[in-house]
Amino acid sequence: MTSRSVLITGAAAGIGRATALTFAREGWTVGAYDVDEAGLASLAAEVVALGQTAVVGHLDVGDADAFAAAVSDFAERAGGLDVLVNNAGVLTAGRFEEIPVARHHREIDVNVRGVVNGMHAASPHLERGATVVNLASASAIYGQAELAVYSATKFFVRGLTEALDIEWGPRGVRVVALWPLFVETAMTDGVATGTTDSLGIRLTAQDVADQVLAVVTPGRVATALHQVHFPVGRQSKAMALGARFSPAWLTRVVNKRLAAH
Repeated sequence: MTSRSVLITGAAAGIGRATALTFAREGWTVGAYDVDEAGLASLAAEVVALGQTAVVGHLDVGDADAFAAAVSDFAERAGGLDVLVNNAGVLTAGRFEEIPVARHHREIDVNVRGVVNGMHAASPHLERGATVVNLASASAIYGQAELAVYSATKFFVRGLTEALDIEWGPRGVRVVALWPLFVETAMTDGVATGTTDSLGIRLTAQDVADQVLAVVTPGRVATALHQVHFPVGRQSKAMALGARFSPAWLTRVVNKRLAAH
């Protein structure tokens, strides 16, 4: 195969599906992995209808061995790995103590271990010019009430992204993170927190997918500045900019007010 290749986790629906189709429309070979096999089958049919190659497979991102096998198989079939998109994630909203601890652990398994597993599995296949895109969140700007563990997992993704971008830089491999606010997908169905009430859910999966494509083909400014974090949408950009220049106490006050606490 001569086209560039992208492997996407959590690809059966939402942001992952939109990203897979966006890259397929641009001529990329798409690797799509998820636990939803029916969703993957319909996605593969759409990618093929666009005239591109789809490699799909069942994957629980919390399983390191399964992740390593999936990446190796895809890289062999696609002739390499140009982009990894660590998109798979879960979200549980509500007061911390009212959420069963098993659900907190599931968020950690998918959102934290899944990203670690993905980057570890992909590392041997990432050559100069490759990019890793980690889906973080605007909740990594400041810890979010009623999304405490989800927010904490995205802080982890933020830190891992920054560290490995430095570590892998000499290899010519970029590691970046996207920071969307709330996105209208199945993940946010039924989610009602102080922050969703005050800010709304304004982004679409396609908004995020378009940004994923943009960051793997950066312009001159982003390249010159070596931008690592990419807020998605006006709200996230405003929040990230505000947090950068405001004192910590003011950032807390703003977040407390947005969360209605």
